Amino acid sequence: MAPGVELGFAAAAEGPGGAWRLHSTYFPSKVGGRPAWLGEAGLPGPAALRCGQCQQPRAFLLQLYAPLPGRPDAFHRSLFVFACRSPACYRLAGPSGPFRVFRSQLPRRNDTYPERCCGRCRRAAYCGPEHQALDWRRGHRRSCGQHAAGDDSADAIPEHNEFLFPEYEILIEPEEPEFPADSTDDEQGAEDTSKDAKEQEELGAAGPADEAFQSLDEETLEAMAKHETEEEKIFQMFKKQVAAEPEQIIRYCRGEGPLWVSGENRPEEKDIPNCVCGAKRIFEFQIMPQLLNHLQVDSLGESIDWGTLVVYTCADSCGGGTEYLEEFIWKQDYSMGSTL
Repeated sequence: MAPGVELGFAAAAEGPGGAWRLHSTYFPSKVGGRPAWLGEAGLPGPAALRCGQCQQPRAFLLQLYAPLPGRPDAFHRSLFVFACRSPACYRLAGPSGPFRVFRSQLPRRNDTYPERCCGRCRRAAYCGPEHQALDWRRGHRRSCGQHAAGDDSADAIPEHNEFLFPEYEILIEPEEPEFPADSTDDEQGAEDTSKDAKEQEELGAAGPADEAFQSLDEETLEAMAKHETEEEKIFQMFKKQVAAEPEQIIRYCRGEGPLWVSGENRPEEKDIPNCVCGAKRIFEFQIMPQLLNHLQVDSLGESIDWGTLVVYTCADSCGGGTEYLEEFIWKQDYSMGSTL
């Protein structure tokens, strides 16, 4: 990853000309399907991938290839995000929740780990027996015979599996600096404040609308108006920044800060736990709400949803080679009344 903000976009990787790029040996950034592990040693087990709320296995959401320049021990480095498939587990915002994120890194010279494969076809790879059992019940049983018989054409057509999210390649591009100054934001803020003042005058001239407003003193009303103005300003800033590239699903800028969708439910420093090595965690990347458009999770009832998912990782990027270390993810939802 280069300095500055980099954006990730979902791109279809269909057929033999594209799907090969999503294999582990090419160190891909990708959404859905199965994770392309850096190596088999130290994989997160079934307990680590189980949702803490519904106790069901989480599905692989995405991975991001993010090596660190100048770090021989992190010449290859990937971050893996897993998500629960149950919409009910997305009701609360804040830390972790239905998500888990893991980091793995390798030096340039490293051992090659064989994948844990299906014992029959030797092609399908899994992170644990529970995922293997789910895959067997949800489609692999039918396609496994073709693989075992040597039908290589199956590699070009991903098998249907309701547990897995749809698979895409993530293409990375630098963000173009289209907003060089803050003057527009200042003008917008002044306009919002002026509009608020005008509305307050009109409300005063019209008289109290109901008994609820009669019971609120002037100081409380001013505080409410200020909060609404600041909240709207933050959300408008989010929409403005995203508008230049509305299809972005990833914003990457290690060591900088995220683009918040709301002024509410933002973590303080004390809310972000240190790494197991003792080092602080810093912002690395965020997952944007546009990814939801690619996951096929809409339903008439509850759906998987978020405003943004913010990933914090060890500032020292400790470990490497033989283990997958858990990092920290924060889910922020939209505030009331905010819509893209």
